[in-house]
Amino acid sequence: MEIATADSWYETQKMADDVTYIGEVFIKEFYRCNIWHVRGRDKGMLVDSGMGVVSLREHVAQVTEKPSIAVASHTHFDHVGCHHEFEERMVHIDESNILESPTRENTLAEPYVEDSIFTKLPPYPYISTEYAVKAAPATRLLEDGDVIDLGDRHFTVMHTPGHSPGGIMLYEKSTQILFSGDTVYDGPLIVDAYHSDLPDFVDSMKRILDLSVRVVHGGHFPSFDGVRYRELIKNFLNQNDK
Repeated sequence: MEIATADSWYETQKMADDVTYIGEVFIKEFYRCNIWHVRGRDKGMLVDSGMGVVSLREHVAQVTEKPSIAVASHTHFDHVGCHHEFEERMVHIDESNILESPTRENTLAEPYVEDSIFTKLPPYPYISTEYAVKAAPATRLLEDGDVIDLGDRHFTVMHTPGHSPGGIMLYEKSTQILFSGDTVYDGPLIVDAYHSDLPDFVDSMKRILDLSVRVVHGGHFPSFDGVRYRELIKNFLNQNDK
């Protein structure tokens, strides 16, 4: 398989509301985490950080112009690979042990990470069988209701276990923007990971159904509006709330 260059690994797209999408171009869509950067007055916020096979700080200007907080929506390999590059690292308390001591198994790199998830391989010295997330102990442990303060912007942490025990969403009430991680996105949701819990997932979906959202930036696939948000949750509940 062809090998990509580090300079070509990431793409960026400026969205509304000082939000920037960052994507790893050569990872197939199902496995490609959406990395989100939010510009704040005092600092930036990075929601997830990708696989970590190419430096995010070195190759994406948005995350170097101001100090950025790296927040983990959860600790699967595709979401926390570059967290070690940032001084401020946040994760829900229920998955802090994984961020501190990641393994191929507890980050789901095993069994998912293999050459077939790429359209071009990451640059040398990457080898799929040796891939591992680097340890990045949290500097702040998050719980439901906590607020992340960027100076002029404030995001409330919503604990939404189900896909994983420490899954979170981040909600800005003033703009009705939601970063939903892998709790809700416009694609097939994963309910059978080793630490997934379907009853918890159902309970989380019921709690968040009526949240007033204008735009949702998920952990995978394209962003969507509040109408689609409620439609996706209702579809999930129809299929799983037995």
